Amino acid sequence: MKPSDPTAYPELAASLKSAPINTLFAQAVVEGKVNGKVYTDNPADPGAFYIIHPYGMSLLWGESNDKAFHDEIRDYAFNVRGHRKGDEWLQAFPGSWDSLLEGLFREEPKRVETDRRLNFKFNADKYSAQRKAVPADAPIQITTVTREAFNSMTGTVIPASFWNNADEFVSRSIGYSVYYDQALAAIAFAAFIDPEVLEIGIETCAPYRGKGLAYHACAVLIDYCLEKGLEPIWACRGSNTGSRKLAQQLGFEVSKELPFYRLRI
Repeated sequence: MKPSDPTAYPELAASLKSAPINTLFAQAVVEGKVNGKVYTDNPADPGAFYIIHPYGMSLLWGESNDKAFHDEIRDYAFNVRGHRKGDEWLQAFPGSWDSLLEGLFREEPKRVETDRRLNFKFNADKYSAQRKAVPADAPIQITTVTREAFNSMTGTVIPASFWNNADEFVSRSIGYSVYYDQALAAIAFAAFIDPEVLEIGIETCAPYRGKGLAYHACAVLIDYCLEKGLEPIWACRGSNTGSRKLAQQLGFEVSKELPFYRLRI
């Protein structure tokens, strides 16, 4: 497969916005907000697309009737040509891809791990009814994410994985840092944002896990969404029990489940 110009297909951007699943990471690529990649079955007259976000998530999108493209997807998944340098998580839409991918990936079961991707819907009434306040004696402070916090936060789901630099994040996004005994301990931030929706990313530093800090960081970000008229968005792997439980504590409810494939190196 040869990559195409990610911004060369305005009709793709429009169709992603109207999708019944969470495609915000793919939208960021095709709108040129991040340095991702887009492959097609036919650059001159595309029917299918493979969209890769630099965080390591990908979306297989569109028509599923091109056998040659199926073979290219299989070779990419099995890393036949060494194009991938790390693991990648793939989802596909529409559902006609599901049986095809199941058949393709059955050839090398050790190369592909199957999971589920959960899309959540926010229930504002449920959130308001169970919103927890920070204990008065808790040694924490919550502030908006600064350039310093952007650059110093470590982990997997961090702002630097979704935004090009600290200046871009501060000017175009929003997030909240939790400091525990004056040390940066957790961050909740907008991984993707547009005028109507905001997808939440969350990370807690290992020494501070189990203290409920992620909840309080996310709650402040959700309060921001409600104030600004934004719909908060949450998605995670089905096997990520911590993320799923936190989402439910914050008023999110599972609305859709999709096959999710981990393409291993």
